[in-house]
Amino acid sequence: MGLLQLSAAPSSSFSMHAFILLWCLGIFVTSVVSGNNETDRLALLEFKAKIIHDPLRVMSSWNDSIHFCQWQGVTCGRRHQRVTVLNLQSLELVGSISPYVGNLSFLRNLSLQNNTLHKEIPPEIGRLTRLQVLELQNNTIQGEIPSNLSGCNNLVALHVGRNQLVGEIPTTLTSLTKLQLFSINRNNLAGTLSPFFGNLSFLEFFSAYYNNLAGTIPNSFGQLMKLSKISVQVNRISGTIPCSMYNLSSLLTFAVSENQIQGSLPFDIGITLPNIEVFIFSDNQFTGSIPVSISNATNLARFEMDNNKLSGKVPSLEKLNRLTFLSLSLNHLGSGETDDLSFLCSLTNTTFLFSLLIDGNNFGGKLPKCIGNFSTTLTQLVLANNKIYGKIPTELGNLINSERLEMQQNKFSSNIPHEIGKLHKLQVLTLNTNNFYGNIPSSIGNLTILIQLELHENNLQGNIPLSLSKCQNLFTLNLANNNLNGLISSQVIRLSFSLVFLNLAANQFTGVLPMEIGNFLNLEQLDISKNMFFGKIPASLGSCIKLEYLYMGKNLFQGIIPPSLESLKGLQILDLSENNLSGEIPKFLEVFVYLQFLNLSYNHFEGEVPTSGVFKNVSETSIEGNGKLCGGIPKFQLPKCKYLNSKKRKMALTLKIIISTASGLFGVTLILLLLFLYSLLKKRNGSTSNDSNLNVSYQSLLNATNGFSSTNLIGVGSFGSVYKGILDQGRHTVAIKVLNLLRHGASKSFVAECEILRNIRHRNLVKVLTICSSIDYQGCDFKALVYEFLGNGNLDEWLHPTPRTNEVVEEPRKLSLLQRLNIAIDVASALDYLHHHCQTPIVHCDLKPSNILLNDEMVGHVGDFGLAKFLHDATQDCSTNQSSSIGIRGTIGYTPPEYGMGNEVSIYGDVYSYGILLLEMFTGKRPTDSIYQDNLNLHDSVKAALPEHIIDIVDPFLLWERQEEETRNDTRNEDPNGSFNIQECLISILEIGVACSTQYPRERMNINVVVVELHKIRQDIL
Repeated sequence: MGLLQLSAAPSSSFSMHAFILLWCLGIFVTSVVSGNNETDRLALLEFKAKIIHDPLRVMSSWNDSIHFCQWQGVTCGRRHQRVTVLNLQSLELVGSISPYVGNLSFLRNLSLQNNTLHKEIPPEIGRLTRLQVLELQNNTIQGEIPSNLSGCNNLVALHVGRNQLVGEIPTTLTSLTKLQLFSINRNNLAGTLSPFFGNLSFLEFFSAYYNNLAGTIPNSFGQLMKLSKISVQVNRISGTIPCSMYNLSSLLTFAVSENQIQGSLPFDIGITLPNIEVFIFSDNQFTGSIPVSISNATNLARFEMDNNKLSGKVPSLEKLNRLTFLSLSLNHLGSGETDDLSFLCSLTNTTFLFSLLIDGNNFGGKLPKCIGNFSTTLTQLVLANNKIYGKIPTELGNLINSERLEMQQNKFSSNIPHEIGKLHKLQVLTLNTNNFYGNIPSSIGNLTILIQLELHENNLQGNIPLSLSKCQNLFTLNLANNNLNGLISSQVIRLSFSLVFLNLAANQFTGVLPMEIGNFLNLEQLDISKNMFFGKIPASLGSCIKLEYLYMGKNLFQGIIPPSLESLKGLQILDLSENNLSGEIPKFLEVFVYLQFLNLSYNHFEGEVPTSGVFKNVSETSIEGNGKLCGGIPKFQLPKCKYLNSKKRKMALTLKIIISTASGLFGVTLILLLLFLYSLLKKRNGSTSNDSNLNVSYQSLLNATNGFSSTNLIGVGSFGSVYKGILDQGRHTVAIKVLNLLRHGASKSFVAECEILRNIRHRNLVKVLTICSSIDYQGCDFKALVYEFLGNGNLDEWLHPTPRTNEVVEEPRKLSLLQRLNIAIDVASALDYLHHHCQTPIVHCDLKPSNILLNDEMVGHVGDFGLAKFLHDATQDCSTNQSSSIGIRGTIGYTPPEYGMGNEVSIYGDVYSYGILLLEMFTGKRPTDSIYQDNLNLHDSVKAALPEHIIDIVDPFLLWERQEEETRNDTRNEDPNGSFNIQECLISILEIGVACSTQYPRERMNINVVVVELHKIRQDIL
């Protein structure tokens, strides 16, 4: 029981009676009035008792050998030696908050953020009348916000964001008249915003984004004259913004994106909000025009009004000289007239502008030449999906720091200007769906770090320039639906091993497809259909083992389907229709388990049609127009294969004759041998079945794990436990994730993970074998996912090895430089697949070492998709229509900073997590390490040390490994520096990690580029 505070009694007789009364009620009184030093010591020990996991051993200092005021995280007042500050933030603590914390009656600051504390907020905290700061953010605290926190009447800052809180915001909190900061972001809170918040006259910071709040913003918020930031993004708030809020001259940040708010912007908004710096109203239903007065808000840095219903012309923005990010995408701005883009010239004095997004509007006219006068800091220029016509100004070549240029789906015409080759930092160039004609300029070969080039659906002519072979980082090349012609040069086809998507369809290419096509080892989609290619399908295509989509229809290919294509086991679509191919349909196609559609129509195939795999479904297989086929399933309505049946009978008869003869010569032994060979022959011809599917029930999983024994427990995750299990009499060793359905969000996590895993297949993703949704023997729901078992555990165990109980480890396992680099490439490849090559982009949301599993060959596999999200609108980096309603929380240290500021889930968030992961892999330091305090973090420490002080931050094991290698080189009389410098490689790797984990999402390195750069580093090492 916590400390019970008693008021001073008028007489000892009354105190005694009160004591007896409380004793009779079963209440144990531990102290009176405000307690004493012993009360604080016992309260701290009770707090310690609720901590079940303390990896940094903070609590080891909490013992009686030293005074409790010297315990780590504890600060006492000088006068009374009572606890005034309890600061245990970012210490990886796991457990719950003891209600005895309410006995620390002198406490002014309680900071427990950035841990894994769970259960509820103890209502006893409401007794801490001296408390000024309560920080519980970034934990997994559940339950409701206690209404009696209103008893902390001196509270200045209340921060409970990024937890799992439910219920409504208690109206009693509006009595905290001294409150300056109120943050409840990223929870599951519902209800409405109380109008009584308007009475908190000292309130400066109000953050409630990423919840389920509904209703309207109360008019009383316009009374908060000191309010500098309000963020209620990603809720269900409707109605209009109170007019009085537009008069809060103190506002610096006004963010209400991703709600259902209506209305229009006041005509004088730039005058009434003179200090506004961040204005984010995206993804709502605002109408009307952008006020002319907006240019008077001269401090404005971010202006985001995308995905609304704004119309009219964009006014002059000439006074917004501090603008860095302008997004007006997906509105109805412009009228298709010639002067729609005149506002662009008013931005030429905006020297900090790095992102300009105006796609998806009705802008017409020509692109003005003044665009060449934009600041060279501009990295993103997105003009797509408008009605812009005419030439691209040659002045565009002045934007030398551009990384992303998207002008697709407009009415541009003429030639693509040669000056575009001056944009040496360009990574994305999309000019598709316009009216460009002429040749592809050879200057595009100067864009050597280009990763995406899309010129399809134009009227381009001529051949592919040889200079394109310099673009060794290309991931996507789409030249489809043009008038390109000629041969495909072997020099061009040697573009890059990194190419993932190649589309040359619907052109007039001719000649033989070069065998160098097999060099695209990472190719996942190849479309060369609707051309005039002839000759044989190159056997080297079988080297492209990552191929999932292969379209070669409507050409002049001849010969057989090469046997080498048997290695393309990941194919989902194969289209070889309308060619001159012949021979039998290969049997290996029926064992392609991922094949969803096969088109072999209108060729010259003959012989028996297979009956298994994709051939079992006529809607998934097209074989019409091949006059000599037979057999197959009845729905194909093909004649029986008489020749093949006769052949089988002859084979069986021949074997019988041999057996009969052998019985007289060699006896029974040879007969048995021949019968064995005959059975093997039957298996080879498909007469036996091979069912590799796992059928599991609750009982089978119970048996496989020996009753879910702790000896088989291999990990504990956010929503359940993972066990090693053996199924089917020892034939399958699997990993079984059993969901803890009592944990809030576990069921949603199960659904989300099933939905995600159903749609993805990649060599670097953990493979799910089956699921089990059943009832256990207590009648409770039971849900589990069964994965392939990866025998080398997770990456966290390798980076930070710790002996298990009673385990003696003489020398901890360590990963070499090359092993770490290989794993880093594996993880980056998986992210690239999820972000850019799934039908619907997927954000993992919880990338960290413990979610990277390693198989026996130390190949990295990304797992745990319980928090993953679909981005259903592929044209954006975020989505409000997610497949799962689980709040995005991720893990402390790996979660990007913008998630803590109300930004939407995006692929950039995964890139940040990857950057932190990369830094951890090569420094050996967790992002939550105790050395990172006072605003210092892993990213900043690495950035500050590069490149001169890399020795101070890199994992010492890698330096030891280097010394060992140099010693070996010396014994062989070799140059110890070799053909590469390991220190330079480490610098390059850490620079990538820093580039991925920058503060601003749009400044982070594209994951496509990461894969390419890491491959280069590995090539240097090898």
